[in-house]
Amino acid sequence: MFAFMKKMTKLLPPESVLPGRSTPLTVPAEHFVNGHPLKPPFPAGLEQVIFGMGCFWGAERLFWLTPGVFTTAVGYAGGQTCNPTYEEVCTGFTNHAEVVLVVFDPAKVGFEQLLKVFWEGHDPTQGMRQGNDAGTKYRSAIYACGEQHLKQALESRDRFQQALQRSRFGRITTEVCAAPEFYYAEASHQQYLGKNPNGYCGLGGTGVSCPAGITSPSVSA
Repeated sequence: MFAFMKKMTKLLPPESVLPGRSTPLTVPAEHFVNGHPLKPPFPAGLEQVIFGMGCFWGAERLFWLTPGVFTTAVGYAGGQTCNPTYEEVCTGFTNHAEVVLVVFDPAKVGFEQLLKVFWEGHDPTQGMRQGNDAGTKYRSAIYACGEQHLKQALESRDRFQQALQRSRFGRITTEVCAAPEFYYAEASHQQYLGKNPNGYCGLGGTGVSCPAGITSPSVSA
């Protein structure tokens, strides 16, 4: 029964999800790889975005290796269960996706560069799965923090769709919307591939290059 639920391919009505809990899960104070804070407050001037690309272990590594990224953390977003556990998310009864919180310095890495890492790092046309990892928690998602980032994300999706079509791929199924609540995953999942370099990574891109200059420039305050 557990294996079946893990591969649910449709989101549940919000009233059908697990209730969760009021207490957040405990996570380390510092990033295992770079030593930066895992939770806010973050230094002034930094920006955030939340990406879902399938299994969050490999997705997180892509971003902590990206110059200009200050810190990363894995967690759950896009569902309705408060402070879910990994086991609960695996059932499909929380509606959450496995995601990565990316905190970055816009003076060192542009949002469009992070979008390029996102689009090229997985296959955004697969719906509720990534490769052999099937289920709603593995869906592709961009949860944008702020109207400008949301606009850029939507523009990049449309441009990358054109590139995918030229290479005979299907429609992008990525969920693109304003960032919902982000819930930190358990300590054992944080920077998992930093602690276990030979651990599982199910990510695989399409081989299609994301066009340069795909988004409008950021608007300064």
